[in-house]
Amino acid sequence: MLEEVERWLADRSWSAADRPLDQLLDRKRAAGTTVSVVLPALDEEATVGAIVEVIRRELIEGLPFPLVDELVVVDSGSSDRTAEVAAKAGARVVHRDEILPRIPALPGKGEVLWRSLLATDGDIVCFVDADLRDFSADFVSGIVGPLLTEPDVQFVKAMYDRPLGDAPGQGGRVTELVARPLLNLHWPRLAGFVQPLGGEYAVRRSLLERLPFPVGYGVELGLLVDALHTVGLDALAQVDVGVRVHRHQDGQALGRMAAAIYRTAQLRLSRGHSPSYRWGYPHVRPELTQFERGPEGFVPRTYAVDTEERPPMLSVKEYALRSVA
Repeated sequence: MLEEVERWLADRSWSAADRPLDQLLDRKRAAGTTVSVVLPALDEEATVGAIVEVIRRELIEGLPFPLVDELVVVDSGSSDRTAEVAAKAGARVVHRDEILPRIPALPGKGEVLWRSLLATDGDIVCFVDADLRDFSADFVSGIVGPLLTEPDVQFVKAMYDRPLGDAPGQGGRVTELVARPLLNLHWPRLAGFVQPLGGEYAVRRSLLERLPFPVGYGVELGLLVDALHTVGLDALAQVDVGVRVHRHQDGQALGRMAAAIYRTAQLRLSRGHSPSYRWGYPHVRPELTQFERGPEGFVPRTYAVDTEERPPMLSVKEYALRSVA
């Protein structure tokens, strides 16, 4: 490990317990900083309500001064009761297609995160996956904390244990097999991140609006790499929030996820690590062929790999006009 990364681990890795909630509220009130929490959701009726309830009870209503000013669930086309459950629990629910309707929506998590910048106003934007079980408010307060107390920090990832069933630490298979090797080989300054693909992170809006967003599973890797090359390693941090329990994908879904992540890394390597380039869709849409056993043997199934990326939100006229207004 690079000496720079060893130093970073000592200086920029914290525990949620390091910053008590009353300290965060004092800093937030003094600075006048606003916080938006965004839950991207697709068919998460079983879990989204409990997450919203915890955030409202512990970080909004149960405090003398709210830590979270805005709690938004962005529904990306659920076929279940996700929107109804989230609204009943107290979130503001916005459908992906209602945000920036001038641009037809593409499928993918990154698309939802990108559009959420137009549906929120907070100085700090905190993303939380909507499939978490046994949710703790530390997932929000822990990662928002450094942004309220450390002026130089701009991007904070959650770190945690990820059990796979009863096996501790065996979750995050795509992280260990794809993302971690890619980061260690090509972006070794990011080798200290415990959960580089984790869906829980908080970022200053002033940084997020300058970054491109891969529309699919590559969004977490893309944002992390581009943030490194935009603001530097010392502006990035991570906070231990305990244990993350969520729904696990099957092996083939993980394969598609891995392909999207690899492609996201490939695009950044081809740009010389710079997020600044002329925007447009790639001419080639890579595909991934997988095999499923059918009645007469293995059947190939080919899936498109997410390659499209959305430009920095600052370049979108609706966002720019809103900022002026």
